[in-house]
Amino acid sequence: MSVVVLTGATGFVGRSIHRYLARRGHEVRAIVRPDAAARLTMPADRIVETPDIFARDADWWAQACDGADAVIHAAWYVEHGRYLNAPENAACVQGSFALAQGAVRAGVRHVIGVGTCMEYRLPGESLSVEAPLQPANFYAACKLATFHMMRQWFALHETRFSWCRLFYLHGEGEHPDRIGAYLHRQLRAGERAALSAGTQLRDFLDVRAAGAMIAHVVDSGQPGVINICSGIPLTIRAFAEQIADGYGRRDLLQFGSRPPTPGDPAAVVGVCNLEMPASLLEHL
Repeated sequence: MSVVVLTGATGFVGRSIHRYLARRGHEVRAIVRPDAAARLTMPADRIVETPDIFARDADWWAQACDGADAVIHAAWYVEHGRYLNAPENAACVQGSFALAQGAVRAGVRHVIGVGTCMEYRLPGESLSVEAPLQPANFYAACKLATFHMMRQWFALHETRFSWCRLFYLHGEGEHPDRIGAYLHRQLRAGERAALSAGTQLRDFLDVRAAGAMIAHVVDSGQPGVINICSGIPLTIRAFAEQIADGYGRRDLLQFGSRPPTPGDPAAVVGVCNLEMPASLLEHL
């Protein structure tokens, strides 16, 4: 199996990526902050600690990637409620390019980056990887800039490059203010959940499935842009009702009691192009 360098291993998505890599028998080299190693959900074969991965230069990354077959770069600045237009996104672009330079110097054969569906021009009910790109916030613009920079850089050095665009993830480790976690918290407590009308179409995917899909790219070697999505359109209302049905408490859902988020697109639904066996998502 491969030696895989994984950034963001303690994050929302990174933990699921790490779990699947370990199950597949890959040797995982986790790049984490000194205070974060204890939050790893799976044992790492090697832990490399640094206070700020985005402040490291190409020489540091060449050493960190030495002997690795692949890199999955899942780390980014994602402080809930702030990240969409935070200046820290620019530092992530610069740091990610330093990682790309170091990976090339170390002879890494395959680099997998993690992007966002917000790179596409929204709204969209059937967003394929050929869909027009038009980021609507600074976070998405910086992700898209990183994609373009990495794609061109790796092409110069004949390094295989994959870019996994995430859609609407939910589940284990979700921030408590995100809709899935909010609904579970309110319904578990028997309290009402204030929601918008819920007419927006979304492409929801369990984070465990997303992690498995991204990690699978190490095995498949699939290059290019990959949509990490379910491909199933679902209204926010239907998503909330599915969760409520698990508690038998649809009566606690208060649709229309909260105004819609300004600028929230009416539809964000992807077309999944991941090359994967049918059994990939079983027993997660």
